[in-house]
Amino acid sequence: VVLSSLAILFFLPLILIIMLILKFTGEGEIFFFQKRVGKKGKIIKLFKFVTMLKDSEKIGTGTVTIKNDPRVLPFGKFLRFSKINELPQLFNILKGELTFIGPRPALYNQEDLIQLRTQKKIHMLIPGITGWAQVNGRDRLTISEKVEMDYYYLNNNSFWIDIKIMWLTLVKVFRS
Repeated sequence: VVLSSLAILFFLPLILIIMLILKFTGEGEIFFFQKRVGKKGKIIKLFKFVTMLKDSEKIGTGTVTIKNDPRVLPFGKFLRFSKINELPQLFNILKGELTFIGPRPALYNQEDLIQLRTQKKIHMLIPGITGWAQVNGRDRLTISEKVEMDYYYLNNNSFWIDIKIMWLTLVKVFRS
């Protein structure tokens, strides 16, 4: 909570600039709230900056984004590429729904992922903005591989693995 408060204060000028840009270049919306699964299966609303057209899930490719997705706003492309669209999740940390490091929260409709995580007691962890699965393949991993990565984190959770995950996350974001 302390770190997220400090991060919010540090990033506040950037957050305000992004809010203004989105207000005037998008469709007027600034934040997007996505239903995700939190600790013990509780549904949480994950905060993100808007990067897509309104009702984009009803337009075109469904719920998965594709390269050069026509539903993505021009400024949204930059926000997604830079991962800045995730910045509002600092408020989820402040609320106690997320932590910096932990299994990435599943979408509410990813029943197979939720079930496997529940079987392995991974659902008892507070989900995070980044985690072991994110730095070891992210979306290239199958669901069972993600769960194995999450299970590894559950059984090897320590300050040092969190430092390693944070470092690897920063390296991967800056390399991209």
